Amino acid sequence: MEINMRFSNDMDDEYEKLFRRLNPPRVVIDNEACKNATVIRVDSANKHGKLLEVVQVLTDLNLIITKAYISSDGGWFMDVFNVTDQDGKKVIDEAILDIITKSLGTESCFTSSIRSFGVKQSVDHTAIELTGGDRPGLLSEVSAVLTHLKCNVLNAEVWTHNMRAAAVMQVTDEETGSAIIDPEKLSRIKELLCNVLKGSNKSRGAKTVVSHGVTHIERRLHQMMFADRDYERASNDELNEKQRPNVSVVNWHEKDYSVITIRSKDRAKLLFDTVCTLTDMEYVVFHANIDAEGPEAHQEYYIKHVDGSPVKSEAERQRIIQCLEAAIERRVSEVSGTMVHSNLRLLLSFTH
Repeated sequence: MEINMRFSNDMDDEYEKLFRRLNPPRVVIDNEACKNATVIRVDSANKHGKLLEVVQVLTDLNLIITKAYISSDGGWFMDVFNVTDQDGKKVIDEAILDIITKSLGTESCFTSSIRSFGVKQSVDHTAIELTGGDRPGLLSEVSAVLTHLKCNVLNAEVWTHNMRAAAVMQVTDEETGSAIIDPEKLSRIKELLCNVLKGSNKSRGAKTVVSHGVTHIERRLHQMMFADRDYERASNDELNEKQRPNVSVVNWHEKDYSVITIRSKDRAKLLFDTVCTLTDMEYVVFHANIDAEGPEAHQEYYIKHVDGSPVKSEAERQRIIQCLEAAIERRVSEVSGTMVHSNLRLLLSFTH
């Protein structure tokens, strides 16, 4: 039975590869169609997570998505994005345009969907993932532990939200300058950092994971904070109601979709944050309209769960709202975290 199951899965994989070869993604980049933006159109066979892959590529290249139209009914996926560079100008850099074409076009069929242009693609370091309660002095304590264990921090991203904290740190062994491979040292790092993260709060857990693989840091931070349930708010948290994004979820019974509408202050990577969360919650975006040309961004998603159903209950509706609010707020909270993160790297450099 197990052999037959493996054979069936292998056949499904081969069929999917064949289908992609016969129907490769098509990317069209147009700098003439719009007066103030570059228009990127992506057509490809549809699969769950494809939208996130496309948005992730554009976001990692530091492009600003000002408008987007998404449609993925049936087996085909079609996206149209209006993008600019960081200065609000059309994208004319041939190197960037070439990366877009290769990453989203035919060559993307034969490469991994996990890619990042923001960090060096290397496995000569050890990745440490941390989640736990946020409190003053936390990063200083983490810094002290890593310094004591003779670890160099190459890169670190720290997000805080709703009294929870998550971090992805890329470290090397001070003595070898490469990834940490000593199992005893790795175990000691996990033990001491987990103790720091727990602190005196025993009501909610802390977690430390050590790996040597390449990861997309911002995607992992979303996944880590989602798994840590940072979207759960205290019952007395009504004071910040006016500061939250405006998120609504209604069912469109005629078409059997659920419609999510989001209005919030616009900022870089907003679309990535919301699409990342919908994907991790296992919702499929069938249609979407995005408008972020002004100070306020408007996002509208027509979704179903991966099982084909719209939102079934009030509890599910509230959970979607809370998770999307958290996804938008995390990166805003990151501002203070990043400042401390810079101090953390500075402290480590001085102590070595």
